[in-house]
Amino acid sequence: MKPFAKRLLTWWQLYGRRDLPWQQPRTPYRVWVSEIMLQQTRVDTVIDYFNRFMQRFPELRLLSEAPLDDVLGLWSGLGYYARARNLHAAARIMVSEHGANVPDDFDQLHALPGIGRSTAAAILAQGYHRRAAILDGNVKRVLARHAGIEGWPGKTAVANQLWHEAELRTPDDQAAAYTQAIMDLGATLCRRSSPLCEQCPVSEDCVARMEQRQHALPTPKPRKTVPERAQRYDILRNDKGDVLMIRRPPSGIWGGLWCLPETDTIEFTTLEALHAPTSIQHAFSHFRLTLDFRHLRIEPIDRIAEENTRWMSIRDWLETGLPQPIRRLLEKLDQPEPVQQTLK
Repeated sequence: MKPFAKRLLTWWQLYGRRDLPWQQPRTPYRVWVSEIMLQQTRVDTVIDYFNRFMQRFPELRLLSEAPLDDVLGLWSGLGYYARARNLHAAARIMVSEHGANVPDDFDQLHALPGIGRSTAAAILAQGYHRRAAILDGNVKRVLARHAGIEGWPGKTAVANQLWHEAELRTPDDQAAAYTQAIMDLGATLCRRSSPLCEQCPVSEDCVARMEQRQHALPTPKPRKTVPERAQRYDILRNDKGDVLMIRRPPSGIWGGLWCLPETDTIEFTTLEALHAPTSIQHAFSHFRLTLDFRHLRIEPIDRIAEENTRWMSIRDWLETGLPQPIRRLLEKLDQPEPVQQTLK
């Protein structure tokens, strides 16, 4: 039987994904940006964001020189906004300390904001064609099934076993092709549900297939009750129809994004209620949030002087970095129809 890597590479030459936008052309900068976007996000979601990002920031130096607001604006809707802040911070470090280049050294990459062990390895393999073992979500699933590794991959002992398998199977050459191939296998055949084992090039010696445990491996994360939270916000309009926003703190939920003020955090005089209260449900990875909104026209208040507070039109706000539920709400308000009681 041929080695794991050879079988996988033969399959990838026939069925692998070789037309992804960060592969055309494949440069360390484009690989790095794509790898950050792909953290916890599907390829089909990332593609449009990546293309828009490259149109605005085709070079690393342009990204480093841009205001953070511009970066967050292009990231808006992609989620996990710490990734955008880290990307921007890392770009500035690359310019100041690495000659405006993405480092080709693992330790230097790993030291940058937002770049973990697997991401650093992927940049080396994809961007510099260096041998480097990766272990993203798709690869964890492939290796857990093929090697029959039990236990939740989030546990250190299980992760160490998976890293051992990743190192063992990564070939000395064809680094870019192999890392792309094993990610593609997990994304297209060795799927989380309904894996296509009959089409898999390495199924012959896959422990999970032989033992009919494909749906048991990898072991899922222990379930916890998802907490429910609620928060009230005010949509405050002035006589020009502008909306008041406040920049959130740099850390925490929606860190660094512009957001509506939370109710009772600003003193104002209400002139009229513009719409009935509105509610939106929004799911995070670790809790569900109900957002309740009052939509009010108020007497003018001088908040413009404060750096983290700003009045702007809805159209202008939609060009900035906003939390996804706030963006959805403003898009509704920007339409001629009245806002409904509950937005789906």
